[in-house]
Amino acid sequence: MNIFIAIFLGIVQGLTEFIPVSSSGHLELIQQIIGGRADDFHLFIELINLGTVIALLIYFRKRIAKILNDIFKKKNYKLAINIIITCIPAGLAGLLLSHFIETNPFFSSLYTVATAMLVVGILMVASDKLPHMSKLKNEDKLTKPRALGIGIAQVFALIPGVSRSGSTILAGRAVGLSAASAAEYSFLVSIPLMLAVCGKSLISSTTRTYLFNNLGPLLLANLAAFVFGMIALKIVMDYVKKQNSIRAFGFYRIILASVVLIYLLIQ
Repeated sequence: MNIFIAIFLGIVQGLTEFIPVSSSGHLELIQQIIGGRADDFHLFIELINLGTVIALLIYFRKRIAKILNDIFKKKNYKLAINIIITCIPAGLAGLLLSHFIETNPFFSSLYTVATAMLVVGILMVASDKLPHMSKLKNEDKLTKPRALGIGIAQVFALIPGVSRSGSTILAGRAVGLSAASAAEYSFLVSIPLMLAVCGKSLISSTTRTYLFNNLGPLLLANLAAFVFGMIALKIVMDYVKKQNSIRAFGFYRIILASVVLIYLLIQ
């Protein structure tokens, strides 16, 4: 892959993985624009998840260390168990439906991407007015049924344009978390899922061959994804802590989705 395109894809992956505007939706749009083999493109995207997961591990290192410390000292398993519960629905759905999603044209359609972006964008704008369950102090107080509810919402992120972080933050708000707590929980939940995606990618001999043949571009793309992933995490966490809202991200999604839909309708 061209070095400049590889770096550009890394930047987009890093920014949109954590800013809740849908990395899969943005990358699907880019793939349709630049062309090329879809299989190679999606394989490349899978292999630059490493840069974003490293950004997560570093950004939340203190929080992760506390969770692990609580587990090892047998003090508090609640948050760790809730994270596992939240991961299960999307993990199972991804495992069972991955081939169907990869081969069904519905999931690569720009109409699907734009519609999903638009619908979730509207929900984000309206999220402060939507019904919420009783308020929780933070993610440590999350109950198992509410954790499962967030996990079920996360399944919808398999549709390009929905956004994994967007769906889980919205669900977190609905079950009573503040925007900041919902965002932090969303990112903590994404760590095991993203590690699983990276591990699954490397199992395939085809993927390993592709990795070795494109090592230079992949290293640069992962570096870009890491740097811009750290920037995106700071942007999102600073914004939600200050505003206790995700409305701004919803407006961006609505504008982008509208542009794409108008283009598709008039072409």
